[in-house]
Amino acid sequence: MGFLPKITRQSDEQREAEFQRNLIRYEAKIGGELFGAIPAGHRRDFFCLDEHTWVWHEEWVEQGLRKATTTRYDVRPTVVLKSQFGQPYQPVGEAEARNLYQATQIYRQRISSDYQRMMQTV
Repeated sequence: MGFLPKITRQSDEQREAEFQRNLIRYEAKIGGELFGAIPAGHRRDFFCLDEHTWVWHEEWVEQGLRKATTTRYDVRPTVVLKSQFGQPYQPVGEAEARNLYQATQIYRQRISSDYQRMMQTV
C-alpha cells in the first residue's frame, strides 16, 4: 500500500480560491500596464481586491537591492483612505481621489474588454 502516491483532491472551495487568485494576478498585470511602460527589472500591479479595496504594488531592484512599495486604497462613499508602508489609513486629497477614480474606470474598461475578447475566441 505504501508504494502508491497519495492522491489528493482539491475541494470545490480550494479550486474556487485558486481560480480567484489567478484572476487577481491576471487583472493585476493588466492594471499595472495602465500607467505606461514598466521599466526593465520592475514589476507593477494594480487591482481591485474586494468591493472597497484597490491595491497598487511595485517592485524593482535598486543598487542590487530589491525594493517594493504597496499602496492600499479603501474606497468609501464619502472618503478615500490610503495606507502605505503598513501605516494607518489616511484620507487622500481631492486630486488623488480623482486620479484613483479615473484609473479604476480605465482598469474596469480594459478588464471588461479583455474578458469579452477572450469569450469571443471560446
